[in-house]
Amino acid sequence: MIENGKYSHGHKVAKLESALAAYTGARFVIGVNSGTDALVLLLRAAGLRPGDEVVVPAFSFIASASSVVLAGGRPVFADIEPDGYGIDPASVADVAGERTRFVMPVHLFSQLVDIDKVLDVAWRLGLTVVEDSAEAIGMRHRGTHAGLLGAGGVLSFFPTKTLGAIGDAGAVLTDDPRIADTVDALRHHGRFGRTIDNFPGISTETGLPGMNSKMDDIQAAVLLAKLTRLDADIARRAQLAAHYTELLTGVPGVRKLPAARPGGVFYVYVIEAEARDDLAAHLSAQGVQTEVYYPVPLHLQPCFRDLGHRSGDFPNAEAACRHTLALPLYPDMPAAAVEKVCGSIRDFYRGRP
Repeated sequence: MIENGKYSHGHKVAKLESALAAYTGARFVIGVNSGTDALVLLLRAAGLRPGDEVVVPAFSFIASASSVVLAGGRPVFADIEPDGYGIDPASVADVAGERTRFVMPVHLFSQLVDIDKVLDVAWRLGLTVVEDSAEAIGMRHRGTHAGLLGAGGVLSFFPTKTLGAIGDAGAVLTDDPRIADTVDALRHHGRFGRTIDNFPGISTETGLPGMNSKMDDIQAAVLLAKLTRLDADIARRAQLAAHYTELLTGVPGVRKLPAARPGGVFYVYVIEAEARDDLAAHLSAQGVQTEVYYPVPLHLQPCFRDLGHRSGDFPNAEAACRHTLALPLYPDMPAAAVEKVCGSIRDFYRGRP
């Protein structure tokens, strides 16, 4: 790789794409330079036209909505489930309109979206499902990997992810050869797409302007090495999460622990807590780093002000933003560290009225 001077879009990327296809069961995997670009290219390849509306949850990372704008569409926000963090299918039905053509469920934290209900609503409304499965490596619904339950999905390999690179990288997953060929062309300025075997009628001339979104071979090499231990890392994450749940069950002030759903993977361990910000400050003083996912819901972000939303429009999303806190979780974390975190949480609430 370094010896031959090929640093991006090379043999390591192609090898990683094949390895990820084998791991996920995807017919096609196309490596790109970030999870955000993966979403943009997937939307464009799936047929998003300028001004088309895409329903996205109000509780998610900013890229779930900004990718819609970058692809030329318009985000339409929906609330999340009251008992989870996935998009609420009933809210999707409420907000979809005449110009709505897509719905983007987001698999967050350790849970798959209630995808059967989302697919049912999408079918009734004539919407295409594209999955923001950026956090969902290893998650499966009845044996089908996340990202392959609709027209396509994405993976992010940001360093903190369950399968993380040493910089930005991402991928598009799909079983649709036309989407795959279009993403492949668009990631390399729209003119260097490959010919897909057994599909001689597919042209790589997309008619769409491409971009530079190639994956670096260095990132692919790192991911190939880490992919060999991914299942072991996932199993260790599950053990640590179970230890957290055992120690935090019944602790006053801890409103909610992660709910176990079939097929989920613990990317992060997110609780909901009273006096969340004070708790985070207390843990920081004890040397425990935490993360707030997410402090401001998407519909109240300044960049979406022109959509006209107000506080109270999506109460479940707003409640999650007030209470969620991610605790440390990584495969090499010792059990004693989990016990320290939980002890600090108990101490915090013990000292409160």
